[in-house]
Amino acid sequence: QVQLVESGGGLVQAGGSLRLSCAASGRTFTMYTWAWFRQAPGKEREFVARISWNGANTYYADSVKGRFTISRDNAKDTVYVSLQMNSLKPGDTAVYYCAASARSVRTQTLDDYAYWGQGTQVTVSS
Repeated sequence: QVQLVESGGGLVQAGGSLRLSCAASGRTFTMYTWAWFRQAPGKEREFVARISWNGANTYYADSVKGRFTISRDNAKDTVYVSLQMNSLKPGDTAVYYCAASARSVRTQTLDDYAYWGQGTQVTVSS
């Protein structure tokens, strides 16, 4: 089992920045991919960014490419997955979720991620 806890959401004006953090504990060594998804009101949850277990590979949704950066770090028994969000737009407003997949493939598919955090709200005002 893996437990994920997100933090860092909030309210920001368009053009501003936020940094989200996800603290993962438990059997983190069994996870192959870490990712961020988001869900806006009335919309389906969508992929934002992913990073491989060793940090060597990253991939972004076209809508955030060049503005968001995903990274990961280890500290003792905890894996930290961060999402630096710059040049934020009102369209980025959503609840952001950290997720982990044990499947040994690079994936953006929601169903491939078995572990999820509780989500953190990001609101971008115009």
